[in-house]
Amino acid sequence: MIFIAFLAMNFLTIHATSKGDIKKYNYFFLEAIRQQEVGNLSAAFDLLMRAKAINPNAPEVYYQLAGFYIDLKNPKEAGRYFEKATQLDPQNSTYLEKLGQFYLMQQESNEKALEVYERLYDTNKSRADVVQILYRLYGIKNDYAKAIEMLDRLEVLQGSSEDISLTKMQVYAVMGNKKKELSELQSLVDRNPLELNYKVMLGNWLFQEGRKKEALKNYQAVLKEEPDNVYAQLSLLDYYKELGDKRMVEQLTEKVLQSPKADKEAKMALLRAAIVESQSNENKDSLEVMRLFDRVLAQPQEDADLYLMKAAYFILQNKPDSLVNDIYETALEVEPDNYNARISLIQNIWKTADYDKVIQLARTAQDYNPAEMAFYYFEGLGAFMKKDNDRALTAFRKGVGQIKQDSNREMVSDFYAIMGDILHEKGLDKEAFEVYDSCLQWRPDNIAALNNYAYYLSLTKKDLAKAEQMSYKTVKAEPTNSTYLDTYAWILFLQARYQEAKTYIEQAIANDSTLSNVVSEHAGDIYFQAGEPEKALEYWEKSLKDGNESATLRRKIKLKKYIAE
Repeated sequence: MIFIAFLAMNFLTIHATSKGDIKKYNYFFLEAIRQQEVGNLSAAFDLLMRAKAINPNAPEVYYQLAGFYIDLKNPKEAGRYFEKATQLDPQNSTYLEKLGQFYLMQQESNEKALEVYERLYDTNKSRADVVQILYRLYGIKNDYAKAIEMLDRLEVLQGSSEDISLTKMQVYAVMGNKKKELSELQSLVDRNPLELNYKVMLGNWLFQEGRKKEALKNYQAVLKEEPDNVYAQLSLLDYYKELGDKRMVEQLTEKVLQSPKADKEAKMALLRAAIVESQSNENKDSLEVMRLFDRVLAQPQEDADLYLMKAAYFILQNKPDSLVNDIYETALEVEPDNYNARISLIQNIWKTADYDKVIQLARTAQDYNPAEMAFYYFEGLGAFMKKDNDRALTAFRKGVGQIKQDSNREMVSDFYAIMGDILHEKGLDKEAFEVYDSCLQWRPDNIAALNNYAYYLSLTKKDLAKAEQMSYKTVKAEPTNSTYLDTYAWILFLQARYQEAKTYIEQAIANDSTLSNVVSEHAGDIYFQAGEPEKALEYWEKSLKDGNESATLRRKIKLKKYIAE
């Protein structure tokens, strides 16, 4: 609870008639405060109620009890008790403020809040925060005259300022009082003769009101005094756009783009406008836009944002990846830790299968962005594609520590899936299966991982029911995928469900004209156990012909019967 405790005796407002009552009241009230402070809230509440019974005209006890009713989610009683406290002590600013805050929380009580904050202002006319609340409340009420009055009060307390003047202008605009709106803006200009941007602001107001010649005079006056004032240049650019003066628009655009005083956001806005205009043109001539990019990027850059914008435009124009990559490389020279530039470059390089370059870029990125999981992913993936499984596994294991709750779920799932494949290949099945479980927590529908996990489980001949469930999801998702069909058929075979296995292995065969020697051997095993030994021998011999050097396979062919490994 956040209510003020009145511990000193002279703060208690006692209206009891006897010294004995005063003594008892003081005891119960102060003991209630003590119990409240040590967390015995039930005891504190009971003691306050007893104090109220002794002295029903003590405002502090109502104030304290109101806080309890807020905690008890009983706003009706809380409001009643706050109101009672302010009735008994109407000049107490603490009680008034808490009552006002209470009314603000009860959104339907804005009228009551207005009354309370006006009373609070009367107790202390130096409180700007109270005036700001009153301004907001009168605004909600659409009482704009009163809102202006509050802004006038605020100006008295804080002095004239841009914020107050602009707020007044907004209110006058809503009121439709153009004369007052202009007067307020002119006053802002007159009070700040050295702040040229206010004069530009005045020009913009006049321009919006159709008073274009007056607006132009303001812009020209500013540029005469400060020729490189970007705010005035941008406003003048809009002026000439309105007139359709293309030559002046081009001149001013180039001037702003090359100005060291123009901020990046202004330059990007101009480039966006140029791109939109170029795209809307039937010929879609990109040369002008390219020239503008060259102009702006001829200046030293503090970050990579404008380079990334140029790269995005090149992509829009279907420029070759090699040109886009050159831009990303330059961007990284300016801002080596720029995530977007580096990840985009890596993804483009990935398409060329230059895995050494991918690994180098990802490894460098980790120095600048050690907490970005994606760079460990690409280093590991690049090494995996080069069959450097040890390096891949090292990169993935480092990256695991950078996975966060909001990481890209598909990437994290693939991250774990590849780790699982590598660990299985190294004969570390227990660790591999744990990693696959993590993979599927991030993305339960990772079909490739489900297939591999199911198949590797089947090789251990353990958890076949779990393997079957996972494998079944893959054939449901991709019913013509021969690899998934083979895995499912093999798991059914291991469960001695031979006829079902035969159905699925035949689907696998039908959907793959170039069976691997492993699938051919599976087909032979399944046909034999399904009662078709001649077909079994045919597929075993095919498996041998296709390069299967298994000694068990040779024994199957020699003995013309299935032999379990």
